[in-house]
Order: sequence, then C-alpha cells, then structure tokens
Amino acid sequence: MGIFNRKDNETATATAGSTASPDLAALTGEYTIDPAHSTFGFVARHAMVTNVKGSFQDFTGTLHLDGTDPSKSTATIDVVMDSIETGNADRDGHLKSADFFRTDEFPTMTFRTTAAEALGGDDYRITGDLTILGTTRPLSIDLEFNGAAKDPFGNERVGFEGKAEILRSEWGLTWNAALETGGVLVSDKIKLNFDISAIKQA
Repeated sequence: MGIFNRKDNETATATAGSTASPDLAALTGEYTIDPAHSTFGFVARHAMVTNVKGSFQDFTGTLHLDGTDPSKSTATIDVVMDSIETGNADRDGHLKSADFFRTDEFPTMTFRTTAAEALGGDDYRITGDLTILGTTRPLSIDLEFNGAAKDPFGNERVGFEGKAEILRSEWGLTWNAALETGGVLVSDKIKLNFDISAIKQA
C-alpha cells in the first residue's frame, strides 16, 4: 500500500482522471508528527576511525497525504537546533557554537517537500528544500512506508523510516581539524536517519 504516485504495472494503465484505490483514499488527511515516537538522527565519522551518533530532541512536523492525487502529498519539518544531543555535553556545546550550527543566530533547521515518487513496493523518495544556517539546498530522502494502524487510544497513525546523506560543507558547515596521521577530525559526509510516526487529525 502506498501513499505517493505509483509507477508500477498496476497503475501504468490508469488514466489521469481515475480515482485512487480505497486503501489510498483512506489515508487522505492532515497528520502531525508525534515527537514521542519519532527520531531525527545523524551519524558523522570521527577521526577517520569511528562513528558518532546524534539526534535532535525538539522538532515539529506535519504531513498532508492526498490519496486521490498522491502527488499533492507534502511534508514540513522544523527542528530546534539547540536540542542537538550526542551523549557528550562538551561536544554538544561545540556543535551549537559558531564553529558549527551557530544556534543563537540560526535556531531552526527546516525541510519542505517539493516532490515525491514511488520506487516500487513500499519504497519512496521525497525531495525537498533543506535549510541550515540560512542556506537552502535540495535534499532527497529515501523512505520506506511502514504502514497505517489505529493505536489503543484511537489515533490513526502512519509510519515511515528514512535515510539520506549530505555533504555538510554544502550548507556552510566547514569547521574541521587536521589529524597528524592524515585526514580530518570530522567527516564532510553526514548520514541522516529518520523514524517517523504521524497521527491523523480529526
């Protein structure tokens, strides 16, 4: 079951005016990302030998899913940069400083979708504008749709897992330190990972 435009054999013969299948239509609506059951994380290579993992603890987001015309589905995400957490207070402070995110000047990171496509099965790709440090660049995120369900409290939920990679230097995040053995302290390539649970609004 998918939420974005399908391009498989099942829908290849559908006309532009055809209606969405009942399962897609049932997902149509506005959703709010549930921060208690969602994660926005990242992984950076440190000193060329190990990975440091982190996440943002404070974020909000909405989804608009359109089952009748899935290409109109959208997502918005706003992340409070001061909520970064890597398990080390000194490192977190450095990341908030002028060397990296300059959280006093740029308190929020945002993402706004511009397109979505089906890759087959439950795999999708969304593209949007990612803004960090006042710089906006396109970002594509590969998503797996984990399904829809009603929880014990009566909330209708949809779930996704996502991943992407960026070069932090493209957003002006260029601080680094050279290693005596060669290489640098912090990798330019950053891996992003997402676990999203969103609740449908009444």
